[in-house]
Amino acid sequence: MLLGVHVSIAGHIYDAVTRARELGCNVMQIFSRDPRQWRKARISPEDAREFRRLRSEARIERVFVHVPYLINLASPINILYNSSIRGCIADIKSADAIGADYVVVHCGSHKKSGERSGIKRVASALDKIVEKTAACGVGILLENTAGSGSWLGYEFSHQRKIMAKVADSRRVGLCLDTCHAFAAGYDLSTREGLEKCLSEIDAEVGLEKLKLVHLNDCKSALDSRRDIHEHIGKGSIGAAGMARIITDRRLANIPMILETPKDSEYADRKNLETVKRLRHGKRKDL
Repeated sequence: MLLGVHVSIAGHIYDAVTRARELGCNVMQIFSRDPRQWRKARISPEDAREFRRLRSEARIERVFVHVPYLINLASPINILYNSSIRGCIADIKSADAIGADYVVVHCGSHKKSGERSGIKRVASALDKIVEKTAACGVGILLENTAGSGSWLGYEFSHQRKIMAKVADSRRVGLCLDTCHAFAAGYDLSTREGLEKCLSEIDAEVGLEKLKLVHLNDCKSALDSRRDIHEHIGKGSIGAAGMARIITDRRLANIPMILETPKDSEYADRKNLETVKRLRHGKRKDL
C-alpha cells in the first residue's frame, strides 16, 4: 500500500523526508513554502540535492507538493489571477527541483462570476502554466472541494470541463479528497455512495487520471459543504466507510495521503496505524 501523511517542512525542506521516514511512510506530501504567503525564499540547489538524496535513501515512492492556499486560478480579479499563475509556475519549478512527482491545486473560487466563467479561467491559467513548465516532469492534480461559497470542483464534471478546455492536458490529473467529497454530497459512508463517487470519476475524467487520494474522515455532515477533516474512523464517514475506501481494488495502487488533525504529537502515527488495521479488517478500539 502506498501510504503517507502531509509532513512539515520546518527547519530545512529536506527535514520533511526524515519525518516521513520516521513515520514509516512510503509516500509523502508537503508545502514547499509557507502556504499563507506569496513571497518566499527559493529552495537552494544544496537543499534540493539533499531532499533528493534523503528521499532515495528512505525509499519514498511518490512526493506530492500542495500549492499555497492563496492561489486562485478561477479568480475574476486580474491581479490575483496573474499572481496565482506566476505562483503556481514557481511552485512547479520548485517541485521539479526537489524531484517531486505532482503538485496538488484547488480548482479555485469564481467569486460569484459564475461557474462557467470560473472553469474557463482555470483552463486558460493551466494552458499558461503547462506551457511555462514544459521542461518539468511534474504532474498537476486538480483536487475536489467541499463546495462552499463559490468554490469550483465539488462535482467531477468541473474537472472534466477544465481538462477538456486545456490544450495539452496530459500532465493534468485528479486528486480525490474523501472529506471534501463527503461534505459535497457523496456518501462515502455507504457502499452505494462510494460506488457512485468512483463511477462518476470514471465517467467524467477516467479513473486512470486519479493519481492521489487525500484520505480524511469528515467531521461535518453529509452535503454540509463544510470542509472539516477528522481522524480516520472518528467522523461521519466512519470506520466501515473508510475501510471500504482503503480496500477498494480500484484504488489499490493509488497513493493515499492523510491530512488528518495534528492535535497531538502522536496523531499521525495513530491515524496511520488505524489505516493499516482497517486494511486488514481489524476495527477493534477505533
